Amino acid sequence: MAIQWYPGHMHKAQKEIKEVLPNVDLVIEVLDARIPYSSENPAIAKLRGDKPCIKVLSKTDLADPEMTTKWQAYLEQEQGVKTFPTTTEQPAKIKQIVDLCRKMLPQKDASIKSINTMIVGIPNVGKSTLINTLADRIIALTGNVPAVTKSQQRINLGSGIVLFDTPGILWPKIENPNSSYRLAASGAIKDTAMDYEDVGFFAADYLIRAYPDLMKERFSLDDIPQTEIEFLEAIAAKRGALRAGGRVNLHKICEVLINELRSGMLGRITLESPDMVEQEEIEVAAQIAAKAAKKAEKKQKFKDGSATPTKRDLKEDRQLGANKKQRRR
Repeated sequence: MAIQWYPGHMHKAQKEIKEVLPNVDLVIEVLDARIPYSSENPAIAKLRGDKPCIKVLSKTDLADPEMTTKWQAYLEQEQGVKTFPTTTEQPAKIKQIVDLCRKMLPQKDASIKSINTMIVGIPNVGKSTLINTLADRIIALTGNVPAVTKSQQRINLGSGIVLFDTPGILWPKIENPNSSYRLAASGAIKDTAMDYEDVGFFAADYLIRAYPDLMKERFSLDDIPQTEIEFLEAIAAKRGALRAGGRVNLHKICEVLINELRSGMLGRITLESPDMVEQEEIEVAAQIAAKAAKKAEKKQKFKDGSATPTKRDLKEDRQLGANKKQRRR
């Protein structure tokens, strides 16, 4: 599944982040606790370099608490990174982020120097709500849809902390196809850019393997079917998601499953684990290497005159060039 959703304002925002970062002392990156890996923008990691970083795990009330603990330990293996699990219902706890900024930069004397921080995160991750809580006033627009904030802001939080807000940004190409599904399932990507049935099948396959007891309880099932299609058929019958003649309305039941997953009605669920994504990274790297080797082989054949490029080859070469140009930006 290829999800292509990279509006123009996101490209502009990434350029602005690159320009401002040299003046930033610390980065606050907001991640979705249900998908800490998939909601982490790889472009931010490259731009941040070795600057200290607080990784705020938002929506922990929707995530599997045991898995959140594992993700904290995993993320904090990186030098200069501290994690901060929270929810939008914990304003007092959120305000502790200001103190954490000071603790991570003890060399900054509060009486003479302010700490410049930058808050970043993908769309719909709860960044704007976090800012409003820290600032004690409505500064950032909020909404349960991606891409609400579209411009950069400079906010004085007091206590010598200055915060640069940035729009939520994705990246031009999501290499890991599983991350695409997870981003779509969690609501980080507009529903118009996804296919409910594709995402629903992915979610169903994962849920019956990772959280069978929660699925049995939520949908009043005696047993969990072995395949995702059988599971969707079973819950469609329970919810009346049927067409004329008793046929399953796959679009409707996939939409129900995704919406209940997003709202937490299915239970506290995390869609990825550290072990899982490490294995996926190995597989994605192998696929990228194989594609690169295949392209190099084709190119050599063209040079040798032993092959003629097809329209598809030329299109792929142009796309590869465009991706390289985008990454250099």
